[in-house]
Amino acid sequence: MSDTLTQAASDETGGATPEFPMPRAAGCPFAPPPEMMRLHAEKPVSRVRLWDDSTPWLVTRYADQRALYGDSRLSVDPTLPGYPHSSAAFQDAFTRNPPSFLNMDDPEHTRIRRMVTAPFAIKRIEAMRPAVQRMTDAFIDAMLAGPKPVDLVEALALPLPSLVICELLGVPYDDHEFFQSKSKVGVRRDVSPEESRAASGALLTYLDEQLQAKLAHPADDMLSELAARMRDGDLTRRDAAMLGLLLLGAGHETTANMIALGVLAFLEHPEQLAVVRDTDDPQVVAGAVEEMLRYLTIVHNGQRRVALEDVEVGGLVIRAGEGVVIPGATGNWEAGLFPEPDRLDVRRNARRHMAFGFGVHQCLGQPLARLELQVVYSTLFRRVPTLRRATDLEKIPFKDDGVVYGVYELPVTW
Repeated sequence: MSDTLTQAASDETGGATPEFPMPRAAGCPFAPPPEMMRLHAEKPVSRVRLWDDSTPWLVTRYADQRALYGDSRLSVDPTLPGYPHSSAAFQDAFTRNPPSFLNMDDPEHTRIRRMVTAPFAIKRIEAMRPAVQRMTDAFIDAMLAGPKPVDLVEALALPLPSLVICELLGVPYDDHEFFQSKSKVGVRRDVSPEESRAASGALLTYLDEQLQAKLAHPADDMLSELAARMRDGDLTRRDAAMLGLLLLGAGHETTANMIALGVLAFLEHPEQLAVVRDTDDPQVVAGAVEEMLRYLTIVHNGQRRVALEDVEVGGLVIRAGEGVVIPGATGNWEAGLFPEPDRLDVRRNARRHMAFGFGVHQCLGQPLARLELQVVYSTLFRRVPTLRRATDLEKIPFKDDGVVYGVYELPVTW
């Protein structure tokens, strides 16, 4: 390793270190924070300061991000020293609980991931399209039959993916209010460790009970498959419950945010909305979903890693034991790959985006998320062509306090 690289790494730590996460600009709720985009242009590998005064590296350019996602010298293990935690609550949770397979390195990551991959295979997910269509139409029917205005989050964006993941897992939908309320706690940065601990504990207890019921009365669902793995000794009881918790939370929280925030973005870009509303071509709708995923990149606090060995990136050296934050929004707004990245263009070829991450840890549920978004966007705008905001954009509460971006409410009318 050259002295020049070592000196460059040292120089990067000098001066004021910007805090992360960074605020978005007023009036620009869909754009990445201006300070983050400035670093992307001027210092694509630089130090940032987190809540605990740690100063991990922020890596903002697409090529560097993609390389790091595939680099085995970086670990996703949150129990390692130097891992850049999102909050005290997240740090506490990772310290107390065994990590889920999302936070394991290979080979253990691949071993456990294979146990839950089959239900998310593209052909199996595509077979769910008629059922997802029926669910979507039923929620829209109920919305249209009720009073106006309506909160789209409560009427459609949250209940649809909740119902879908309940069907897939084999969890009673009657319990959705319970697990939604507990899951919301788990994705916020501003909750205390005690609040996070209570919410996750309640969910783990619930899922453990569900798994025990599946052992006695198996069905054709994912929890029954996990229960069978537990019975056969492939998974411990706690690992099975943790996997169920992960799938239950991730299966509805992220998609719900993409539905609501995507609808709002479409309402602010009526010419792009018209393309989706008026087309009969499923490929056009599928392309529009990819562009919306790129444009919004709702996992807005970045993927987190810690270096196991020294790693050279962008002409600098990340030392072993140092944390790394990879904000997908900057890579997905890189002008060299996506011309005029600040422009929502549903006819753009956005398939190279990394909204789901990249490499072995990319999102397991992405086929399901794509399916739900395709069905919802095309159906909602076709069935409610006059849909519009029922309040000023400035009055909509955005989820700046979460690890997943979205809106708490979206009042709409027609």
